[in-house]
Amino acid sequence: MQKTIPDNTAVRTALWRALHVQIDAPPYILEDETGLQLIAPDAGWQQRPDMHPEGTKPARMSIVTRARFVEDLVETAISRGVRQYVILGAGLDTFAIRRKDLGSKITVYEIDEPATQAWKKQRIGELGFDVPHLHFVPVDFEKTSNWLSPLADAGFDMKAPAVVACTGVSMYLTQGAVAGLLQQVAAMAPGSMLAMSFLIPVELLEPAEQRLLEMAMKGAAAAGTPFLSFFTPEQMLELAVKAGFRDVKIISASDLSAKYFADRQDGLAASNGEQLLVADSTI
Repeated sequence: MQKTIPDNTAVRTALWRALHVQIDAPPYILEDETGLQLIAPDAGWQQRPDMHPEGTKPARMSIVTRARFVEDLVETAISRGVRQYVILGAGLDTFAIRRKDLGSKITVYEIDEPATQAWKKQRIGELGFDVPHLHFVPVDFEKTSNWLSPLADAGFDMKAPAVVACTGVSMYLTQGAVAGLLQQVAAMAPGSMLAMSFLIPVELLEPAEQRLLEMAMKGAAAAGTPFLSFFTPEQMLELAVKAGFRDVKIISASDLSAKYFADRQDGLAASNGEQLLVADSTI
């Protein structure tokens, strides 16, 4: 059977996370080479044009920093009793595989395209990873935006709170679809929380970051997955409030840099092109 792999975006994200560990100086923001194991790329993968150490630095830092932030958020939620974690557009996320220390405390539901999930499930089996707390929820997003029903069918308790992560996804959705997603999460059990990344409009960025974002936009369009939505922080907060969230805040690149990069001397920092919405339904 011919080997298939997930889309380029999922693969690139996983390789960037591994690249951080392999070429950046410690302490690492996130230690994740598990995605590299899943992909098992050909030797010399670091020489790919999209793996250039300097050229990929802003995007690489954005990827690993948002992942670290979300994982910290999940740990905090677990400490207050949350036992469900939903990853929308999971791709090659490896939280459930890596964080065995949390495996007995939380059930992970990964929602993604059926083909990607079938490939990932097969690779997990081939590598012998034991992840009984991981549930795959295949959803064909081209045919339906309803992911709550298949989530419930997979065993998710709709009456209990959850953390929902949606990173690296919103730019591929229309603004109407993003609003719908927010409404779905806001309707979940009280105490649920959403962490969602979003891209800032290119004209609001500094020239160097404008160029990087424009390059990413061209690459995404060429791959058939164009960026469709950009939001100012104010627009995203307004959408979240309209969706029904009670407590909303924006985590900026400056916030992330202060949290994770304050003592570094190597010039690594979070990218200003992407920010995070944290929306909490707790009363």
